[in-house]
Amino acid sequence: MNSKLSATLISVALGLSSLAFVGSAAAEEGKMVGPITKITLAADGKSATAILKDAKAGTPVTITITDELTLDKFKDKRIVEGDEIRARFEKDGKNSSKSFKKTAGC
Repeated sequence: MNSKLSATLISVALGLSSLAFVGSAAAEEGKMVGPITKITLAADGKSATAILKDAKAGTPVTITITDELTLDKFKDKRIVEGDEIRARFEKDGKNSSKSFKKTAGC
């Protein structure tokens, strides 16, 4: 009986510690609204970087875009420098875009 209780307590402790590790390893999400100051498409056309000026802080933020829909909008000039963008991204060192849309639609 005593060994079953200690085994159960150990497995609960391991489970809780693994949940704590997973929570701290998750990347933080950033959100911002601001105008695009520069767009740079990669040579292969499979990614791009956009520099947005944060409307609140006034600081530039570089965001990496890899989704095809947004890349197509860059290529056919539906999104250009100067457009105001609402962006969501993962703060993972590269600021990988999760959502990148014009505030007026599109």
